[in-house]
Amino acid sequence: MGTLGVVLGERLSYAFDDPQAARFLAGVSDVCALEGVGLTLVPITGTPSDARRVAQSAVDGFVVWTTSDDDPVLDAVAGTGLPAVIHAGPDRHGIAVIGIDDRAAATAIGQVAFAQARSPVVLGFPLDRARSRLLLTGDQDPRIRFPVTRHRWQGYRDAWAQGGRPAARLRLAVCPVNHIAEGEAFARELLQGAEAPDAIAAMSDELALGALRAAANLGVRVPDRLAVTGWDDCDAAAPAGLTTLAQSLREQGAHCARVALGLSTEASARHGWQVLVRTSTRAAR
Repeated sequence: MGTLGVVLGERLSYAFDDPQAARFLAGVSDVCALEGVGLTLVPITGTPSDARRVAQSAVDGFVVWTTSDDDPVLDAVAGTGLPAVIHAGPDRHGIAVIGIDDRAAATAIGQVAFAQARSPVVLGFPLDRARSRLLLTGDQDPRIRFPVTRHRWQGYRDAWAQGGRPAARLRLAVCPVNHIAEGEAFARELLQGAEAPDAIAAMSDELALGALRAAANLGVRVPDRLAVTGWDDCDAAAPAGLTTLAQSLREQGAHCARVALGLSTEASARHGWQVLVRTSTRAAR
């Protein structure tokens, strides 16, 4: 194999702007460098030309960054007949999926986030490719096309439902992009609203760090008045005292590359994760 293609369901700059995508791509590139294989980034624009771009890519295999259930690019990748692997889903017949158990992980971090909480909010990823900004409650049943968003929301709801707490008391603030500024803006809006949250469980450290910044600017004490959790354990998480869900996206990227290159037969493994409790959350009673 001479070149491995990485399909990003985002603009090309996302590969460099998002710390998690950068870690994942570093793992892919580690394997490519070791094996003497080229690496080509295949960005997605959301237009009909995406499928054609994938089909015409001069590569020998694909790694697909997590995308939506209805992304036509998945059919285009499958249609090439080339070796392929998808990170974190969605599932496609004949294509390996590698990642963690997002639902179980969200349940675990949710139990920490929601300790002593009465009005929690999940600061989450988009529901679908429209990337609308929404505020929903746990008793609603929206169609969530991104499996990572869907599984993490299910896990947070599982954690909140323990003990018989009403689903309607848990809210989902859907962010159109995974960026610290978006997390800060949405968290500020919620904290200044009529029913301010006393816990924010974010689906990424970027969103969580934005929430911490909003709380600091508004004089909201963490964790006394607001508990905050993140996801991924980025470099800024520990200095901020952020309780978070640690996983190694670099290892997952490397694993995806090895499978796509035919160097691993462990095609659908679940990687490990760990809840790291720091000072941004309360102790459970």
